[in-house]
Amino acid sequence: MRSERGQGMIEYALILVLIAVVVIVLLIILGNQVANVFCNISGAIGQ
Repeated sequence: MRSERGQGMIEYALILVLIAVVVIVLLIILGNQVANVFCNISGAIGQ
């Protein structure tokens, strides 16, 4: 029973790590696009 409980915790930890990596990659990829949108909006408001 003990080893099964530990195995389940490791599986949950791996899933959380995978989700965190995916979120970080998406933020890196989409971060520049979102920044450009905000720059365009602030430029349009300033004009």
